[in-house]
Order: sequence, then C-alpha cells, then structure tokens
Amino acid sequence: MIGSPMTNIRKPFMWDDVRLVKAIADGAGLQSAAAALGVNHSTVFRRLAAIEATLGASLFERRRSGYVPTPAGQEMIALAERIEADLTASTRKLAGWSQAPAGELRVTTSDALHARLLMPLFLSFRAKCPDVQLDLVLGNRTPDLARRDADVAVQAVDAPPPELVGRRIARVAWALYGRVADAAPVSANDAAPAQRPWVMLSEDGGAPPAVQATLRQVPAGHVACTVNSVLGLAEAIEAGLGIGYLPSYVGDASPLLRRLAPPVPDHAADLWLLTHPDLKQSARVRVFLDFLAVRLTQLRPLIEGSEPGLARSAPPSTRASLGMPGAPAENDDALARKVGLHQSK
Repeated sequence: MIGSPMTNIRKPFMWDDVRLVKAIADGAGLQSAAAALGVNHSTVFRRLAAIEATLGASLFERRRSGYVPTPAGQEMIALAERIEADLTASTRKLAGWSQAPAGELRVTTSDALHARLLMPLFLSFRAKCPDVQLDLVLGNRTPDLARRDADVAVQAVDAPPPELVGRRIARVAWALYGRVADAAPVSANDAAPAQRPWVMLSEDGGAPPAVQATLRQVPAGHVACTVNSVLGLAEAIEAGLGIGYLPSYVGDASPLLRRLAPPVPDHAADLWLLTHPDLKQSARVRVFLDFLAVRLTQLRPLIEGSEPGLARSAPPSTRASLGMPGAPAENDDALARKVGLHQSK
C-alpha cells in the first residue's frame, strides 16, 4: 500500500517524471496535465501510479476539487521548479555566447509601438541582418525575460523590472485628441472637455497610471466607448465616437486627428529597450539593441510630442528611411558604422 516513507528508491528519477508531477499540480488534475504534456489521460494515470509505487508515497490527495499535493508531492514540485529554473538560466547563458548576429530573436512590444513606430525599423534591420529571424510577441503585459518569454522588450514603462538591463530612449508623450472635422482645441480654463463624449482605454489597455487617473475623473455618462488597445482607441476617435488621450506618435501621425491640448508632462512614460543581463553580450541582441537605439533616438521629437506638425509634414523619403516621421535619417553606411553593422558585399 502506498504511504510508507520514501526509502529504498532504486530507480533514479527522470526529468519527465518530475515534470509530470508538476503538470498535474499546475492543472489540479490528470486531464489538464495530459493536455499540457501532449499525451493521453491514461498515460498520465499509469505514469503517476508508477512514480508513487517507486517512491512508496502518495503525491496527491484525490479530492472533488481536483488533485491536491501531499507533503511528498510538494517536495517533488519544488524539485521540478528548481530544475526548470536551472534549465532556463543555462539556456539563457548559452544563448548569450553566440558571436554571430544570427538565429531567432524574440521581441515583445505593444501593438501601437509595433504598428506606428517599429515595424519599418524591423524591416530595415532585417535588410542588414538577414540571418536574424524576428519572432514578434505583441501585448501590454510585462514579459518575464528571465524565463525567456522574450529576448528583448521595447516598452513604455517608468519602472522596468529590476532584474533587466537596458537603455532609456525617450519620454512617450500623451495628449488629448479629437477628430479634425468636429473637435475644437481646448483652452487651459475650458471645462467643456468633460462634457464631450469620450473614448477611453480600459485598465489593461496600456495607458500610463497618470492617464488612467485623469480618465477616472470623466463623468461615467460621457464615456461613449472603452477599448483595450491604443490602436483601437485611435480608430474610435478617428471615427468620431469621442475625444481621448493618445500617445503623440499615434495621434500626431493621423491626418484625421488634431491635438486638443498640449501633452501633459505627468502623463509621459519612459520608452525602454530591455534585455536580460545574460543576453546582453549575444551578438544578435547587441546588434539589434544598438540599431534600434540609433533609429528611435532619431524619432525622439515624434515620440516626445515636441513637434506636432512633424508627423504629417515630413517628406516621403524621410518617412521611408525612418519608418515614421522624424529627424533626417543618416545614410545606411553612416548608420551601419555607428551600430557596428556592415553592408554585405
């Protein structure tokens, strides 16, 4: 009968055994563990029974609410977490040993940064480093770079996770926008904005805390629409659903929108290029970060909202070379020398 102390264990544990126990605990049952491991329910049942027989101890209590780890099960789960952390750390360090800018590079950023600032820069980077394959992950949550959720994060955040390293590029300005066709500018003493229809980001939409605090002061009866993405918010304002706060690099670039008031300094957030310390010497990470740092610095007037007319007045050659309107671009050779890239002959 299972239940005696874990003694006389002759068969060594394999990682698959430990991983199976953790999968059962994570899903509180066999069915979810089977789905996570890519096997069928009966296989998980048989393997758990074999592991418990080898140990001479029950790893789970079978309750109506699901499988609950016993003290022995908790010990196995803790072992699995230690092994998983060691494997992740080793993989991360090995990835950092690469000397050539080649291989997969996972980059995470928001949908708005991706669409309105970064995608043309990614295209330019790929032209210079064709051996680097970009894997783009879009979302507003902070990724866990320690667990290799991504290699590089491009994020607007005032307080990056302390375990990451990176560069602060600019302050992302936010301003109040409305549709050109029907929105009049707002004066400093104008109380009318609160009486207009508003379009607002939901709490998980990626707005800085100061913007969220301002939006909470808008009377509930004047909220026409809430959206969970900055791009969706811009489209709603362009359609005429209401006025709303947008990053300047989004609002200033739209010919359908106009600023109703200058950016509010307290609403700004820092734009960061981030990676894990174990990856900062990886050739593909280093070259990518250097490249983006130069190109995004050129776009600082747009990002910081200091030249509201720049986005629509820049000539096509400047827009194409930078990916978005901004300061005049350096030619490719000058940029390549600055970031350590060389044209292939």
